[in-house]
Amino acid sequence: MKTSTPVDLDKLVKDVSQLEQKITDLRSKNSILEMKLEETNRFLKFSQSKEKHLTEDRNGLLGTIQGLQQTLQQQCNLRVENERFKKSLLDMKKDNEKIMEDFHAQIEGLQAEIAVLQEDHQRELEEAQQDTQRLLVEKERAIKEVIEKKECEEEELRRKIRDQDKEKQSEIIKLQMEFSAKLARAQSTAVKPQQTQASSLASQNIFKRKLQFMQEEKNREIEALRQKVKELEQQQFTSFAESRLKRRKM
Repeated sequence: MKTSTPVDLDKLVKDVSQLEQKITDLRSKNSILEMKLEETNRFLKFSQSKEKHLTEDRNGLLGTIQGLQQTLQQQCNLRVENERFKKSLLDMKKDNEKIMEDFHAQIEGLQAEIAVLQEDHQRELEEAQQDTQRLLVEKERAIKEVIEKKECEEEELRRKIRDQDKEKQSEIIKLQMEFSAKLARAQSTAVKPQQTQASSLASQNIFKRKLQFMQEEKNREIEALRQKVKELEQQQFTSFAESRLKRRKM
């Protein structure tokens, strides 16, 4: 059988009171801690949100910085390129000045050559004009001689035509006289036999045909001579026209 232990109620009550006080204190502290925890969480969320914004701002600034760096690099590159272009432009300007100097020198040389060529050309032109004038004079002299020769030939042909015309006229007159004499004899002997009259008519017909043939032959010869005279006159006119045309061209 157990032995009962006496309990100190006052102590127990005191202990319980102390325990309750501790529990109350702990609860109070716990509430404070929960409030601090909640505040801490809010602060943490705020800090995280702020950190996120700062990170975004930082990234934006980094992008801006990178853009500025690229722009700066491009400007540096442009400066280098500009300097290179300036140097190239200066070199090109110097080369262009040298080319222009050479070009002006060539122009002066060409102008001198052109002046010499113009003098030579003028001299050759004057010589050619003199030669042409001399040739024209010689040609005119030759044409004049030919014209005089043609005129002499024409005059000779006209004389021949006149002589032949006279000869033909004389021969025709002679034949006409013979015809008249024969006709008179035939008329005086009209009492002769019919056979003699027929022979006389035949002779008259033969004489008429001969006279007609001679007249036609004379006309043909005269026409041929006249045609030759026309040709000579045409040649003379053509030579004279060519001579005047050449003189106008000069």
